[in-house]
Amino acid sequence: MIRLGLQSAAIALLGFVLAACEPPKVTLHSPEAYPQRLSEWGLMALDGKQLTISQQTLVYHLNTPLFSDYALKLRTLYLPEGTQGSYHPEDTFALPVGSIISKTFFYPKDENGDLLITADWSGDPGVIQTDDYRLIETRLLVRQPHGWDALPYVWKGSDAYLNLTGSIHKLTLAGGAPLNYLVPSKNQCASCHATNHTTKALQPIGIKARHVDRKSPVSNANQLDLWAARGWLDQRGDQHRPNAQWNDDGASLAHRARSYLDINCGHCHNQVGAADTSGLLLDYKDHPMEAMGQCKPPIAAGRGSGGLLYSIVPGEAEASILSFRLVTNDPGMLMPELGRSMTHTEGVDLINRWIDGLTGRCL
Repeated sequence: MIRLGLQSAAIALLGFVLAACEPPKVTLHSPEAYPQRLSEWGLMALDGKQLTISQQTLVYHLNTPLFSDYALKLRTLYLPEGTQGSYHPEDTFALPVGSIISKTFFYPKDENGDLLITADWSGDPGVIQTDDYRLIETRLLVRQPHGWDALPYVWKGSDAYLNLTGSIHKLTLAGGAPLNYLVPSKNQCASCHATNHTTKALQPIGIKARHVDRKSPVSNANQLDLWAARGWLDQRGDQHRPNAQWNDDGASLAHRARSYLDINCGHCHNQVGAADTSGLLLDYKDHPMEAMGQCKPPIAAGRGSGGLLYSIVPGEAEASILSFRLVTNDPGMLMPELGRSMTHTEGVDLINRWIDGLTGRCL
């Protein structure tokens, strides 16, 4: 009897351990009952020191990501079973109600626990452990019947907690430099994701063919092929040109620069975006060079012009407003307006080399 009791206890314990090791399962919540804990969504969980991703999601990467103070980003996509999205060659894919996009921001740590901004990662979420990385926040975009909702969750201990009002986190970089990291409020999320300034409806920024058409660094398979094979796309279209990876020396300088401006600036600087009054178009479409800023005086930049005359002066990056606004960290003049407090030195160098290689003269 004792032996049977021990066997039963052992079986129960084994069942508990196996259940604890199972990847989380996704649960969709209504707008009236958004949970305070990220773990209640079932998208991911911190199992001890290891971040675990639900098998119902797919990890994806962008050709060129938005710069966010050198933070690394883990992106996942979830679609309800039996549903699929609609491919479009230019616009954001139309995703079904119940879809959830997550983006987790994190930094590598040195042996003292200070944060590194010079390290990269393999793209495999299986390597994200709290001994080596500090989780900062996870942002969700949830497709509800009324449209998309943006929900920021801030990591604290073994879970992340809903923070609709946003916050500033005072972090320390390796070497002692401070970093005031901004977690945006729900309304600030909308300021970027409302890519159409007229409708003000939130939209995902990165779920476009040109951004996600690339090989997964984990599986080495094309991401659009993976989505189509899973039944998540109504077709695997090819009527688009993939953006370049901004640091890929094998791509042309112009293609890399346009791709960088597209993801960092194009969500506002498009014909219907929040910056439409500027007359400056930086999304990756076939715009004339004047619309992209060449020899174009500012319309609504105010002191953000830095006293310079034109958005782009061919051959003179130092005289170009575009370069100035990417360099400056003044909150009243920097671009993008949200999401960074530091200068992306390597990105600015890319744009400067592109401008310095342009020909022409501003009269």
